[in-house]
Amino acid sequence: MQRLAVFTRPDGPIAGYHRQRDLPALSGTSQLSPYLHLGCVAPAAALRAAQQAATNPLADAGAAIWISELAWRDFYYQIMYHFPHVLRRAFRPQYDALAWENNEDLFAAWCAGRTGYPIVDAAMRQLRNEAWMHNRCRMIVASFLCKNLLIDWRWGEHYFMQQLVDGDRAANNGGWQWAAGTGTDAQPYFRIFNPTSQGEKFDPQGDYVRRYVPELRSVASRYIHQPWAMPPTEQQRVGVWIGKEYPLPIVDHGERRRAALELYRAVR
Repeated sequence: MQRLAVFTRPDGPIAGYHRQRDLPALSGTSQLSPYLHLGCVAPAAALRAAQQAATNPLADAGAAIWISELAWRDFYYQIMYHFPHVLRRAFRPQYDALAWENNEDLFAAWCAGRTGYPIVDAAMRQLRNEAWMHNRCRMIVASFLCKNLLIDWRWGEHYFMQQLVDGDRAANNGGWQWAAGTGTDAQPYFRIFNPTSQGEKFDPQGDYVRRYVPELRSVASRYIHQPWAMPPTEQQRVGVWIGKEYPLPIVDHGERRRAALELYRAVR
């Protein structure tokens, strides 16, 4: 309750939530999800606190966005209740026929944070080290697993439930099906996150990456999200050899994007 009170003060983090919630290097989210999941604070109490904050012009924009996130959480509970098949299968039945490749080596690299894409690896290492992951990064790594590695979203859903301190079956399932394009109001199958541009947009200076991927701490910001682009002289200067201290990308995003589109179009 104290954490909720601090977050929802009109001059507290909720005031900047709409601007900072997608920046993983900042502490711009409430981080209340474990407490909501475990029943330590009720969603109705969180809603009332946010509505009170919204009466102040300083916080109304951020509070409105945070309330919408509470609503999404409730929405996924409604979906799980009324459509229980989502716990085992795609909400949209045609996507049960997707011919996932399910390469176990690629999945192991994803779990370990050794994909060669820094924003993906930072997020997966945060999950392993803290049992929590920033929400923007959850979307990035989920899209990467399904639409770059062509691995069944249920593998990722199961792994998250094993790791997350806020592992909520309804919200976790809803988020994974959204990312995979198989769920309700899902991200379209043809919208495929580019992990490099996502990193450049939401972690422009690479602060989040450097926090969780220590091999790259000395890499300049211009290369932090595509370290494979560093010339050999730059790799030598910073003491990071790509392919040795840090892996080369395990897949080519452009090639896998085309493969993913073919995979999805085959079942539409």
